[in-house]
Amino acid sequence: MKFLDLAKVMVRSGAGGNGCVSFRREAYVEYGGPDGGNGGRGGNVIVEAVEGLNTLIDFRYQQHFFAGNGRPGMGRQRSGKDGEDIILRVPVGTEILEEDQETVIADITEVGQRVILAEGGNGGFGNLHFKTSTNQAPRRANAGQPEVERTIWLRLKLIADAGLLGLPNAGKSTFLAATSNARPKIADYPFTTLHPNLGVVGVDNAEFVMADIPGLIAGAHEGKGIGDRFLGHVERCAVLLHLVDGTSEDVVGDYDIIIHELEEYGGHLADKPRVTALNKIDALDEIERAEKHNALQQHIGGPVFQISGVSGEGLTPVLRAVRAQIIARNKAEAAGDEEAETWRP
Repeated sequence: MKFLDLAKVMVRSGAGGNGCVSFRREAYVEYGGPDGGNGGRGGNVIVEAVEGLNTLIDFRYQQHFFAGNGRPGMGRQRSGKDGEDIILRVPVGTEILEEDQETVIADITEVGQRVILAEGGNGGFGNLHFKTSTNQAPRRANAGQPEVERTIWLRLKLIADAGLLGLPNAGKSTFLAATSNARPKIADYPFTTLHPNLGVVGVDNAEFVMADIPGLIAGAHEGKGIGDRFLGHVERCAVLLHLVDGTSEDVVGDYDIIIHELEEYGGHLADKPRVTALNKIDALDEIERAEKHNALQQHIGGPVFQISGVSGEGLTPVLRAVRAQIIARNKAEAAGDEEAETWRP
């Protein structure tokens, strides 16, 4: 299945049906009175999050979604039929944006969550509704409310516990393949990964979801390369795992490029907890390992793990560090929820 994380769609709700002007006509009944029914309500356009989807590819082939119109009222006090709703089924993690691609209408984060994008018009009243003690034979009825038409954007942000960051060819896909059930494309050239991959990673009899996004390059926040398109997929992550290519001539410079891009991108990505690892150490001798590890650790001012996705060296410690950050985030969220639910006079 192809991956698509941004789609533009046009939606239109249903118009309400018109009310009916009608009078009872029956043998031997001279003054039957009004009996016009009300018009039916127009259908709504609804977005619903469902399980089993991780792409917006369906919206590439269908961009127009129209709900049904309400039917007009009829005589004999018969109300018109309501228009049928139309439901757009999207993956969990989908943001709904206005046409300007900036204003957020809704953020769909749970299975079964529903949002009405365009509400159907009310049906018009028939002349029976206007009957009063002083107006026994009203000859007026309401027209139904018109439809609502709008253009929106759907933007998918994958929901993962941890996100992989690094320059192109830093070994992110190899790491994900070595630690999870994901099977991303792996090759020895930059930009092998063209779309995000998700993998379920297991450590110490526990599992969490990790996202691998295409590599970033200098100037990504200005639109260079392709990784900037996918940084939104790690906005929801509890922790970022930053892989630095150990075979690079300047590991400190490579590290700074990614950090700079996170800061320029915004969205508090640079403030998220990070775990840093020097990757591809299987290709280094002991002296090179020590030199690059010490240089990077001194520059960061914190621990740097040494790992190899090919040989499997050092994978368990770094996964434990990532999981510890996820557990800390979950505890903080749980404590915040409990505090919010606590009643205070």
